[in-house]
Amino acid sequence: MSKSSLTGTRIRARRNLRGLRQSDLAQMVGVSPSYMNLIEHNRRKVSAPLLQAVAQALGVSEDALVQDGDIRFVEGARAAALRTDANLADLERVDEFAGRFPGWAKVLADTQARVERLERVVEHLSDRMTHDPYLGAALHEIISAVTSVQSTAAILNDSDDIAPEWQARFHENILNDSKRLAEGAVALVNYLDTADDTESGLAAPQEEVEAWLARMGFHYPALETMPLADLSRLVEGQVELSSDASRVLALQWLVRLQEDTRALPLDPFVDAMMELGAAPDQLAQHFGVPLPQVLRRLAMLPADDDRLTAHAMPGLVVCDGSGTLVLRRAVDGFPMPRFGGGCPLWPLYQALHCPGRPLRVTLLTDGRMGRRFTAYAICAPEMAPGFDIPPVMQSTMLVVPDSGPTNLPAGQQPLVVGGSCRTCAQQDCPARREPSILVTFA
Repeated sequence: MSKSSLTGTRIRARRNLRGLRQSDLAQMVGVSPSYMNLIEHNRRKVSAPLLQAVAQALGVSEDALVQDGDIRFVEGARAAALRTDANLADLERVDEFAGRFPGWAKVLADTQARVERLERVVEHLSDRMTHDPYLGAALHEIISAVTSVQSTAAILNDSDDIAPEWQARFHENILNDSKRLAEGAVALVNYLDTADDTESGLAAPQEEVEAWLARMGFHYPALETMPLADLSRLVEGQVELSSDASRVLALQWLVRLQEDTRALPLDPFVDAMMELGAAPDQLAQHFGVPLPQVLRRLAMLPADDDRLTAHAMPGLVVCDGSGTLVLRRAVDGFPMPRFGGGCPLWPLYQALHCPGRPLRVTLLTDGRMGRRFTAYAICAPEMAPGFDIPPVMQSTMLVVPDSGPTNLPAGQQPLVVGGSCRTCAQQDCPARREPSILVTFA
């Protein structure tokens, strides 16, 4: 693909950096929003006069929209600067900086990406130490064995007149504790060793299922027509599904996904989206299906379908009545915790308090580089209610990226949320349940 053929992609990236809506840019340059959408998806060439108008509206040179200047460097340099007390006026010249010094811009972008990866590692390790009961028990067993060996050895070393029968008993204790220490260490290593394909892998069953679904793109075209009895063969021999528990969970989700695809076949569903837009409530009414089913279907559409290029791929979070996350589909810019619960302010949890009532909330993720999303959430029973049977509830939240301006009109300010309390820097949040590992509290 030639560099000029990606002009629309660069226009879209620059527009998002400026916080402009697609319709706003179209109005500024005198074209229709639908035509601007075709341009941004590289389906229409940009004439020289229009390119000049777009460049002027975005405050960049025409070369920046035609030549292969990596937008990632611009975004990375901006994100790195926002971590400091840099003059915000200088940030408006980050395009100029990246154009004049692309090497340094790449260094900043790569450094910023590494910092973000390390933060995710810190979050992962902290949450694992906090919430993984097996890891805590294994470490406790090792520490207990080490302490016992040390105490027994100290007695033998400090006492010269120990009776032979007691010496033999102490020696036996050291031997047994040493075996216990070795077995505990081996068990811990096996638990942390992802290369092992037994039940002692690093990932929990839910994580294995999510990794498997992610590799598939959360979409299985064969589910539209495959008989229910054949689903079990889809989970056999999958490298991510290394445990019996993960295969059981995967099969359960395949059954659910097949129900969704049969109730909402791909082609009619996409056609309805083209007509009605990605409005979950209207789609649910159009097909006569429950709203949670539409939310799941929207999150499981194929990312490579050309008909969906105008729609950003959303994220999905599902929890049960206890608030435990049972499925996550990540979306860039919206952090989702690996263990434990998410941010208490998520509409996912608010929906648990009002079953059957759909919620739509504009969210802004925590941080100076926070991103805006529209969240759709609803809580519904998983089975038909019955006498003497407590309802089994499940809450579903679809998270759709919003490229519009961050600042909304008065009275329509977005709700600022984090991924979890342990990784959120909002110190004065009334819903905080534990300190953050990213900031120091007084």
